[in-house]
Amino acid sequence: MMTRKNTRHRAFDPDPDAPARCCDMAGCDENAGYRAPKSRDALNEYFWFCLPHVREYNARWDYYKGMSPGQIEAHIRDDVSWNRPSWRLGQRAARLGPDDFIDPMDLMDGARRTGPRAGTPARPDMPEALRQPLDMLGLDWPLSMDELKMRYKDLARRHHPDANGGDRQSEELLKSINVAYTTLRAHLASAREADLERTA
Repeated sequence: MMTRKNTRHRAFDPDPDAPARCCDMAGCDENAGYRAPKSRDALNEYFWFCLPHVREYNARWDYYKGMSPGQIEAHIRDDVSWNRPSWRLGQRAARLGPDDFIDPMDLMDGARRTGPRAGTPARPDMPEALRQPLDMLGLDWPLSMDELKMRYKDLARRHHPDANGGDRQSEELLKSINVAYTTLRAHLASAREADLERTA
């Protein structure tokens, strides 16, 4: 009977990428197979220890050492949003219009849709990859290049950081708007080229 060889990495096995060197603990001549970050500000720089010394180092490791309670709380709050800028809805409500909300289930009853296509459901032939960019810009499908450019100019002017006192959240929102615009523009341009080739 054949037995399968277990190739899984066990929890206390040495790191397979460990360098061939001795433990970084002073006076230790054991092979170093376990890494530990050098500091909170250098998490990608490591000490290399043997197993007993990495356990000792980890037992004494305090990520928040030297930080005040206020700094610790701010750091934890940043971690909740993956260190991305965020804001309460009430802080930006005065600057946001109904077109700035993503409402894929149309819970706002079509209120965020404006223009000649208002209230019309998305066409079933809409590419799935365009659903999020269209929602980001508050546009419907099908879409013309002129409509896309007009909508982009309006949103870019409204959310540009220079028009909002250098606001960091406006900058982040504008980045998302730019990504959505680039995605839609590329799709429309390639579809247009395909149409021209078919008619040539």
